[in-house]
Amino acid sequence: MIHLSNKHSFEYMAASGALAYDGRGWPWEWPLRWLGLLDPSLLTVVTKTLTYLPKKGNLRWSHPWSCAKLLKNGVVNAVGLSNPGLDWWLQKVAPKISLRPYSIICSITEDDPQKLGEMVEKLQDFAIKGIELNASCPNTTQELHHNSEAVIEAAHKMKEKTSHPLLLKLSFNQDYLSIAKQVEGKVEALSINSVPWRYVFPDQASPLALLGGGGVSGKLAQPFTWKMLKDLSSQLKTPVIGPSVWDFEDIYKLRELGAQALSFGSIFMRYPWRATRYIKKDQKAFL
Repeated sequence: MIHLSNKHSFEYMAASGALAYDGRGWPWEWPLRWLGLLDPSLLTVVTKTLTYLPKKGNLRWSHPWSCAKLLKNGVVNAVGLSNPGLDWWLQKVAPKISLRPYSIICSITEDDPQKLGEMVEKLQDFAIKGIELNASCPNTTQELHHNSEAVIEAAHKMKEKTSHPLLLKLSFNQDYLSIAKQVEGKVEALSINSVPWRYVFPDQASPLALLGGGGVSGKLAQPFTWKMLKDLSSQLKTPVIGPSVWDFEDIYKLRELGAQALSFGSIFMRYPWRATRYIKKDQKAFL
């Protein structure tokens, strides 16, 4: 089991960005939180991925849905790592972590190993539950996300600089088995990212084609993300976080495939109340 939180023996997680930078969710999710339909205290929250400096990406607050589209049984997004930078997070969010009724994992990425080292050193004294290296965003041209050796080097260097648990986020289009085997013992868990559009719909143009196509998540991604889960969990001792929860039954299927934690991601975009409902139902089954 993954023990990233003391709350549950089987961990429930909000995937990177699902509940914004601090676990309270995006503004459009706040009313659901106030009504108790979305309860972050049931989850370990992974922040939206942060870079060393602010990054514009494709997200525009005046029209946020221009870089994300709802699909039947899934979502495609090309946000492109839009974020205000790590220093902003350290000033605005990190000092309040101890006041939150849930644990936080900080997700980061950079091409430069030295900058990644600096980032994990800056995070060292904060009460986070871990650090996720997002090495697989499908909406970026960063070298790290397309170079297996760079991912392996980054994971090793980051582990030298931090005592926090390290998670590594990989995607279907990477040589994920080889990478995972070469960082075994250096990372405490593996998480699984969305799937580039061209793999899910090879003969169909993406509604986000002008932004590079985007990454598909949700039920549509399960044939790819669940294959990753099965491959990784059957060949490695490193715990794997089960992705792409969409229906309640998916929880049991993911456990059968070897998942040692559950990740709720794009389900928050289509059905933001489902994660809370599913977790409570799942917990009730074990009482």
